[in-house]
Amino acid sequence: MLNHQLKLLAVSLALLGVSDSSLLYAKDVAKAPEGMELVEGGQYRPLYMSKDSPIQVVDDFYLDQHPVTNQNFQAFINDNPAWSKTQAPKVFVEKHYLQHWQSDTDYPKEINFSPVTNVSWFAADAYCQAQGKRLPRVSEWELAALASETQADGSVEEGYKQKILMWYSRPSQKQLSAVGQNQPNYWGLYDMHGLIWEWTEDFNSALVTGESRGDSTIDTKLFCAGGASGAVDPGDYAAFMRYGFRSSLEAKFALPNLGFRCAADIDQQ
Repeated sequence: MLNHQLKLLAVSLALLGVSDSSLLYAKDVAKAPEGMELVEGGQYRPLYMSKDSPIQVVDDFYLDQHPVTNQNFQAFINDNPAWSKTQAPKVFVEKHYLQHWQSDTDYPKEINFSPVTNVSWFAADAYCQAQGKRLPRVSEWELAALASETQADGSVEEGYKQKILMWYSRPSQKQLSAVGQNQPNYWGLYDMHGLIWEWTEDFNSALVTGESRGDSTIDTKLFCAGGASGAVDPGDYAAFMRYGFRSSLEAKFALPNLGFRCAADIDQQ
């Protein structure tokens, strides 16, 4: 169950006279490490596959409630100066790495709680490993992001896809808002849409299944305008944008609207 929903459940049960509701809440909340939420596993059919293709199965996992902030990343650099703006290996970062920071440790304090951007995949991966975590896989991120505020599969709600598409169609903000300003989704996760793009562990595997014997059937025209042909949901333009964006990235890229959050296996914590 979801941490934020369990608290509401405990309160509701207490009002109904169920005296041990707080114990139920405390027991289930302990399943997720601090700052993370449990995302229950499920399955979905990848956007870019045909309707006859195998569905994607995802196990339970933990995901950070919020994207990593500038303040979080500064703490990481304090402990790992090799990933600072001036010292990060050039083979792992491009020239725009942390370009919004004035120096290795200094940046405008008004963006303390805004998501850190201009970080490469290598730097994001190093951060997550330093926390005993990892970057989420594409399948995990997509499953978690499929949720609306009220249910795990928000795609069945009227207007859900249009709302996400409107978020992605807005121009990027010069100064990003602080994380957690909107309502969390069903899993208790904030800012899965509408604030930044996010790195995933296997970001460049958008058009492969992971099973080489099956990859030969993938239509490579999906990179182009003809990509909707044969797709599971040709109307899900926001999802096409995400896959197209991931496919255009290189691991050393650092972009002003690209950040990340961390994930963890259930047995890892």
